Amino acid sequence: MRYVMKFGGTSLGDGERIKNAARLVKEYVENNEIIVVCSAMAGVTDTLFTLVDKASRGRVRDVEITLNNLSEKHFRAIDDALIDEAVKIDVKSIIKELTEDLRRAVLSILYLREATPRSRDYVVSFGERLSTRIMWGALTELNVNCKYLDGGDAGIVTDSNFGEANPLMEITKLEVRRRIGSLLDRGVTPIITGYIAVNEEGVITTLGRGGSDYTATILGYCLDVDEVWLWSDVDGLMTADPKIVKNARVLSTLSFNEAIEMAIFGAKGLHPRALEPAMKSNIKVRIKNTFNPSHSGTLIVAKPEKSDMIVKAVLLVKDAAMISVRGASMVGKPGTVAKILETLARENINVMMISQSVSESSVSIVIKRDALTRALNRLETALLGTGLVEDIESEDDVNVIAVIGEGMRGTPGVASKVFGAVAKRGVNIRMIAQGSSELNISFVVKEEDGNEAVKAIHEEYGL
Repeated sequence: MRYVMKFGGTSLGDGERIKNAARLVKEYVENNEIIVVCSAMAGVTDTLFTLVDKASRGRVRDVEITLNNLSEKHFRAIDDALIDEAVKIDVKSIIKELTEDLRRAVLSILYLREATPRSRDYVVSFGERLSTRIMWGALTELNVNCKYLDGGDAGIVTDSNFGEANPLMEITKLEVRRRIGSLLDRGVTPIITGYIAVNEEGVITTLGRGGSDYTATILGYCLDVDEVWLWSDVDGLMTADPKIVKNARVLSTLSFNEAIEMAIFGAKGLHPRALEPAMKSNIKVRIKNTFNPSHSGTLIVAKPEKSDMIVKAVLLVKDAAMISVRGASMVGKPGTVAKILETLARENINVMMISQSVSESSVSIVIKRDALTRALNRLETALLGTGLVEDIESEDDVNVIAVIGEGMRGTPGVASKVFGAVAKRGVNIRMIAQGSSELNISFVVKEEDGNEAVKAIHEEYGL
C-alpha cells in the first residue's frame, strides 16, 4: 500500500512528539510505501509571521529575542528527539545553518523596514524546513532509509501568488512523479516539508493556511496513493465540539462534500482547500490522532455507505459579526449585492454568509468580528450617500450555527425540526441561509445563545 502521512504542528510540538511521530512512520514503512509531510512545530509559523511584522517596524530588540527563542526551541527539540551523537551533530549543523539563513533574511527586512509578500514567504518557510530536518534525523536514527526534500525539491510548482500560491497541477504531477516516484522505486522514504513550494522561477512560495494538508493531498493526487493520513491531536471529525457537547462522538465516515462543509465552518483537523486534489482523484483521506494511533479516525470518501443519519454534525463559529444593509431604493436595482461584495473583497474581507429579503430592500452578511470596523468604514464610504442605501447596521456579538449532513438532501421537515429544537430552548434566530445543495443549514444567533443552540440540535437528532 502507498500512503501519504502528514504530521501537524501539535504532532511535532517538541522533541518527544517528533520521536513519537517517527516511530509511527517506522511502524508502517516496513510493509508499505510512505511519503512523509511535516508541518512546522506548534506555534512556529505564527511566530515567524510576527517576526516579519516586528522586523518591518524596526523593533530590533524584539527581533533578536524572537530569533534566539526560535533557535533554542529547535535545538532543544533535537536534544529530546535524538540519541545517536553522530546523527545529532549532523542535524544540529544543518539547523545552525538554517537559523543563520533565517537571521540574515530577517535582518534585511529590519534594515529596509519593508516586507514584501515574497520575502514574507521566504521567512515563514523556515518553520517547515527546520521541523522536517529534525524529523529526518529521528527517522534516520530508527534506520529508516529516508531523504529530506523541500516542497519545491519534491516537484510542487505554483504560480507567484505569494502567501496563498496555487499549484500548477500538470507541471507538478510530472515533476512529483519523476522525483518522488524514483525515490519510492529505490525503497527511499521521502520526508517533505509541508506548506512550501516554488514558482516556475524556483522562488519559494507558500500555500496559505492549512498548506501542509494541501501539500499532502497534492502529493497523494500526483502519486496515486491509496490513502492520505492527516495526523493531528484529535481522533477525527466530531458531531460537535466536545467542549460544548460532552457526548459528542467521532464520525467514522464522511463524504468529501460533508467534510468540506465542516472544514469551512472550522472543524478542527482539516482545511477545506486540502480536499480538492483528493476529490479530483478519488483518494481517501483519513484523519488520525498521533496520541491515540490505534483509533481508526475519520475516513473521508467520495461515496460513503448509506447511513440513516440525516444530520452528521452541528458546528459553532464564534467571533462573528453581522452587517445589515437596508434601503427602499435597493428594490429592483441590479448590482447592489455585487457592489457590497466587491467593496469587501477589495479590503480582503471574506463573507461567511449572505441573505437577502424577497423584497430586495435588505441584505445581511456575516463576517469575522475582527474585520467589522474595516468593513463598516468601506461600506459606508461606498454606499451611503448614493441614494441606494438608507442605513447600515451591525452586531458584533453573534455566533453562526452550521447544521451539516448529506441526509438532509430531499428530506422534508429538516429546517422545521432544527428551528423547532432551537425555539424550545428560547433561542431567537437572527438570520438564515441554505444552499441549493441542501448539505448545510446555517443560521445566526446571539453569542450567549450559541452553545445552547448546538446542544439543542445535537440532542434533537440523537447525534
